[in-house]
Amino acid sequence: MFKATVFVTLRESVLDPQGSAVRGSLHTLGFDEVGEVRIGKYMQLEIDLNDRAAAEERVKEMCEKLLANTVIEDYRYELQEV
Repeated sequence: MFKATVFVTLRESVLDPQGSAVRGSLHTLGFDEVGEVRIGKYMQLEIDLNDRAAAEERVKEMCEKLLANTVIEDYRYELQEV
């Protein structure tokens, strides 16, 4: 069995209005040293497979089909044997 940790973020070329709003709020609170802020998604999945290569392939398929909008988002994942 594996645990997959998936991180999804907007591509650098895509504007991040939520990140801009958070940056503005941080500046209002006195955290002026904060530069660009990008917001993303974090997911943990349990994968009930024993073969690492098969688990990686399945996680990649999940990301491509559902977890990330690959037109505007990038993703990466970490796979850990449990």
